[in-house]
Parts: sequence; C-alpha cells; structure tokens
Amino acid sequence: MGEFKVHRVRFFEYMPSAIRAMAFNNRTERLAVARTDSSVEIFNFTDNYYQEKIIPGREGKGVEALCWVDQRLFSAGLSGEITEYDLENLQTKYTVDAYGGPIWAISSNSKGTVLAVGCEDGTVKIFEILEDRIQFQRNFDRQKSRIISLSWHPCGTRLAAGMMDMIRIFDAETGHSAHRMLVERGVGASKSSEVVVWAIVFLSNNTIVSGDSAGKVQMWDGITGTLVQTHLVTKWDVLALSVSQDESSLIAGTSEGTVVQFQFLSCNSDHQNKDWVRTRTFKNHSHDVRALVHTETAVVSGGVDTQLVVRPLLDKVELQTRESALRKIFFPHRSLVSCAKKSGLLLFQFPDHLELWRLGESDGHGKPGDSLPVKKNPEKLIHLKRKGEDNIWCSALSPCGEWLAFSTVSSIRLYRLQIQNSKICITKVSKLPKILHTAQQLCFSFDSSKLFASCSRSSVIVVSLSQSECKYVHTLKPKSGSRQPVHLLYASDDGKWLTTANAGCEVHVYNLQKMKLHCTVPVYSSCPTALAIHPTTQNLIMVHADQQIFEFSLKQKEYTEWSRKLQKQGLHPLWLKRDTPITHVTFNPKNTAHILLHDTFMFCLLDKSLPLPDTKSQLSNQMTLRSLPESERIKHSHSFKICKTFQPLLCATLLDDQSLVVVERPLQDILSQLPAPVRQKKFAT
Repeated sequence: MGEFKVHRVRFFEYMPSAIRAMAFNNRTERLAVARTDSSVEIFNFTDNYYQEKIIPGREGKGVEALCWVDQRLFSAGLSGEITEYDLENLQTKYTVDAYGGPIWAISSNSKGTVLAVGCEDGTVKIFEILEDRIQFQRNFDRQKSRIISLSWHPCGTRLAAGMMDMIRIFDAETGHSAHRMLVERGVGASKSSEVVVWAIVFLSNNTIVSGDSAGKVQMWDGITGTLVQTHLVTKWDVLALSVSQDESSLIAGTSEGTVVQFQFLSCNSDHQNKDWVRTRTFKNHSHDVRALVHTETAVVSGGVDTQLVVRPLLDKVELQTRESALRKIFFPHRSLVSCAKKSGLLLFQFPDHLELWRLGESDGHGKPGDSLPVKKNPEKLIHLKRKGEDNIWCSALSPCGEWLAFSTVSSIRLYRLQIQNSKICITKVSKLPKILHTAQQLCFSFDSSKLFASCSRSSVIVVSLSQSECKYVHTLKPKSGSRQPVHLLYASDDGKWLTTANAGCEVHVYNLQKMKLHCTVPVYSSCPTALAIHPTTQNLIMVHADQQIFEFSLKQKEYTEWSRKLQKQGLHPLWLKRDTPITHVTFNPKNTAHILLHDTFMFCLLDKSLPLPDTKSQLSNQMTLRSLPESERIKHSHSFKICKTFQPLLCATLLDDQSLVVVERPLQDILSQLPAPVRQKKFAT
C-alpha cells in the first residue's frame, strides 16, 4: 500500500454540540438541523445526505425550533427573537423580537403566508410572511401557561397549541380558543406535578396527536375535543413527534433514546375502521431524542448524544441499496484541522477558540506496523479565543506556520506567528484591507505570500502578505454569477492555480499569475466534497458526494484519459455504497501515480498505475494480498488500496518530510463526555 511514518494525533478534543431542532423541506429535500451552539446545518438528502451548508452560531442565541417556508428558513429560541437565515451568505438575514419572552415553538400554515410562535408569556403571536421580511399581525387569546408546542391544521383555519396540563385549539380567524383538552397526569404522579405537552401534530382528518412528559402519545378528536386513544410508550418524556406526508405513519421520540413508530391500520377485515397501532421501536440513541423528521423512506432523529441518525424504513426502500443503510452522522462533512506542512504544526478549530499544536518526535526506526518510541511529546503552543459572541466560521494556517487567520460572520482576524523552540510570539495584524471583512473559507498560498478569502457570490479576495503590510490585490469572480457559497478552496503548490467549489456544484479554476478565471469544470450533478491539484501533473482531482472521482487537466481544460476510463468502466459498487463523503485529497511526492483520499472511517491510496477493480474484485483486499506469495499479489492487485480505520478520522495529510499526520477522534471519548441522561424534565426560568 505504501510505507509512511505516521503521527497518530488524538489530542484534538473536538466535541459536537447536541441537536436541538430539525425541519425538513419536502420540496427541496433539505434537512435543517439546529444545535445547542446555535449553529444550523443544511443536509441535502438527494445528494447522499451531504452536509452542504453550515451557518455558524452565536453565543446566547440558542435555537428551540426551526421552520421552512418554501425555500426560506426561520428559527426561534429562548432569546425571544425570530430569525430568518440568508442561505446564500450563510448568516442571519434579520431578527425580529416577538416581545413575548422566550419562544418555544414556531410553525407556518400550509400556504406559507403566516408564522405562529408560542411564547413564554402565554401568547400565540402571528406574523405575516412578506417577500423580504415578516411583520407582526396579531395575538391570539393569552393563556395562563407558556406555549410549548404548535401545529396548524393543513387547511390553515385552526391551530393546536400544547402547554402545561392542556391543549388548546384556536380559531385562526378570530384568535379565540375553540376547545380546551385537559391532559391527564401519569400513573402515580403527584397532584402538584404538571404535565408538559412537548409535541403536537394536527392531522387533516382533524385528529390531534400529542406527546407529553408523562410518557404518553395521545390521539384527540379535534372537532369534539375528546380523547380517542392513549399509548403509554415510556416511563419518562415523549419529547418529539413527526408524521409522514400521507399521514399513515407517526413517530415519537423519548428521553430514553428510543423512537416509537405508530401506523394508521385497519383493525378488522372490512378495512373500514382504522386506529393508530404501535408497530416498531428503534433504539439508536443513548440520550434524549429532541428532534424528529419522518421522510417518505426514513426516520431521522437527533438529540443530546449529538449524532444525526437516518434509519431507513425497509418496507419503503429497495434492499441492498445506499438508501437501505443505517446512517449515523457524528462529524461535520468538512475539515476542522489545518496543517503547516513545512513546520509540523496543527491548527484545531473549535466554535469559540483555536488551538495550535506542535507535533511530537519519535526516536529510532522500525518495521511496518511498529510503534516507535516518543522522543518529544506534542506541545500545545497557543489557545486563541475569539472575541465577541459570533462563533468561528473558518480558519487557516499557512504552510510555513508563520500566519494564522480565522473568520466569524462579522470579522476576519490575521496573526503573525514567531516560534523559536519554546518561545512564542503572536502579533495581530491590525490593519486589514476594508474589503476583507468576512470569509466563508480561508486558504494560504503554498509560499505563504498570499491569503485567499471566499466571500459572497462565489468570489475570492486575494491579499498579499509581507512583514510590513497586508495589501489587497484583486477579487476573483466566476462568470456564472452564482450566488451559492464556496465550501472548498485550494491553492496549487506552484502558486499558479486557485480552485473553488460552491454549493451549486460549480468548480472554478483561476490563474493567479493573470488574476483571472482560467476555466470552469463541466458542472456535475453532485456536490464536490474534496479537491486538490497535483503538484507535478497540474491535474485537478475532485471527489463528489455520490463518491464519484474525476481528474481534470488544467492545461488541456478537459477530463484526462484516466478519468474517462474510470467513468467508462465505473467505480466498484462497494465504493459507491459508502455513506461518508471523502473530506481530504493529497498526493505522494515520491510517486506521481499515488492519490491519497480519506473519509471518516477509511483511508485509501489510489494507485493510477494499477488496473481498476471490476465488480467481481474484492475491493478491500489488503489483508488478502498479505497472505499471498509475492508472485501472486500482482494478479490480485488493483488501484484502490483501502485501509479501514478503527477510530473516526478527521484529517490525514502528508508533511514535507514524507510523514503522514492522522488526526483521530475516538467515539468513546465523545460519548464519555456526554452528560448523564436526565429523565425528569425541568424548565429553565
């Protein structure tokens, strides 16, 4: 496979934030996920569940609920504000104070004309959705209890609200309460204890489904206001509900970490009378399930244990396909690690700070597979906190290790580093060009003389760096006029090329000597997840969310012969079935035919000099090859040399000394840092 001296790095103590809310857009098949650090992630379910956008959070702006209106995304939280997001620039578009205290729920009617929010002061507030903003319209009758959950009837004339000990049905035209349904306390509960209606769903047949802190899922008649069915699903809390689009299936998430499915089935042979029947229980979480989405083919869940779980409903999907696989997404589909290849430094990005580390050193030599003794331990050099309330959006470390940059949604900060043995000097560059005020991605040139910052409309600002000044050079813009944000940025080692990829699946290549667009790669239907330019051949390697690999010649402005051969023969089915995207591409300077790729659970050395594997070949064959005599290995060898990792892999890259840096984050370390499960819910007042 190739022999490298490997630095196994396990001191990046990255901890994902818990999932607090989710909303699914059935029209675009985009899932919005809000976490407790107030960041919002957008997953594209049509593109192998790729995390195509991340909107950074802000301290003290926790999100309690999300809501799609057409292709617009709104959120509300305990700050008492309603937020609309700018999905092109990946930041807050505007906020509106509801003036009702903390907001617990947000919901739009089926026409997408109004938003309803449930507030701490007991009011349901209605906002009209205008073309570029929202505007307060009216209050419904004020209640004595906070409004915890909301759901519109599909016709938009009535609204159900869950609160303490009861459910209210409001007339949307008058704002008055039409029905009050009292929710019973659990068996053995004291008379003083309150029942919290955490979740509510209003179905088109006028059935109201509620989930509460007594562990019950109840079905109510929305016309008469009477209880129809009760299902006790847990001793603790039912925290979330979601219903399929055809309203034939319902799921409930509990504080035990289970998801319970109900189906609307006939109870007798004449198929006339139907009831909600508990059919399945899924256990994929260790802690509270705080958010649920029921898509056409899967149950999507998330909660305190930070993982996003996509569990397919096997009666809705074809078996032995990508859609039939259970997915657990722990880590972001982007790199949070920057490496200074020339100096052996690592930069780790956290939401509120950065850490700069120097790699350790080993002593002696050994055989492949040996663990070498450590001569010098890794050393933490800098702990750099961000200023203000905005979380860090992106960061970069120059290859020489002398420059460090990071951006929030409001500012960019650039630092000059001077590191000599144990002496460290960090100096903030105070005067930055005015045009350089925020960035979606940052990247330094290979010689560390330039900083590239992607900004709005897929453009890239070029800044020159020297000891005396930081000077604006040029703004690179694509001819397409795309408004989509850039999520990948790569500068070639020879300093001639810069390539970008955006959420619109466009890949642009710029000539840095002429400071203009060189070419645009033919647009492929799947979003690029990783790309790199070969330092010798100047070919661009691109890997996409659907696991396809392309090689594009920058000189000829066309796909290479090897790339055409790969597409003609097709990739191995097991490669295409992988459910985690490639997040990093690099090259072996000792062998121009070697391309190094990795995702979260696999490292691959792609050897272009060997034949491609056919469908009958064993894809992961490294263990098999080891057991064969050397004369037999050639017959069974192919270009994909895969090593599966025992721990999640966040970064793998080669240093200038040919050693391989592998940054791992053991799952057991993340799980051990989770809080103990809390079964009894209490409100923060």
